[in-house]
Amino acid sequence: MKRMHIHIGVENLDQSLRFYSALFGADPVKVKSDYAKWMLEDPNVNFAISTRSGKTGVDHLGLQVDEADELDELRERLKKADMSVFDEGETVCCYARSDKTWVEDPTGIAWEAYQTMEDVNLFSGTAAAGEAACCTPETKGQPSCSERSEETAGCCS
Repeated sequence: MKRMHIHIGVENLDQSLRFYSALFGADPVKVKSDYAKWMLEDPNVNFAISTRSGKTGVDHLGLQVDEADELDELRERLKKADMSVFDEGETVCCYARSDKTWVEDPTGIAWEAYQTMEDVNLFSGTAAAGEAACCTPETKGQPSCSERSEETAGCCS
C-alpha cells in the first residue's frame, strides 16, 4: 500500500499542532519538541510538520510504502522515466530509520519514495541542537545540508 507524505516547515510548533489537529480531527501519533506526525486513514496520508526544515511551507512531498518490493518497483519506475534519482539508501531522519530515494518534479519540488523500518529517538543521525535537516536533492551540497554518515547510520554527519 502507498501512502501520500507531506512535510511542512512551520515556525511555531504549538500553534501548528492545534491547527492541524483541529483540521484533521485527530491528534498526532508522534510529537517531539521540533516535530509532529499524523498517520491518517482518510485521507491516506503521512502528514508531518517540523521547525527543522529551514523554511516554512511545503518542505517536500513523498510516497511511503509498506514493503521493500513496493519501493523497488517505485524506484525502477522513476529510473525508467529517465529521471535524475538520488538513492539515499538507509538513513535516520524525522525520528525514523528509513530507506529513501529522492527526485525533483519539473518545478523543483523534492519528492521522496521511502519505506520506514522503525521509529528512533533522534530527528537525524545525531542529537546536536540546531542540526540541519536531512539532505534533499534541493539542498544537497549546501552548507545547511547534513550528509549521510556511516558513523551515525543516518543522513547527518
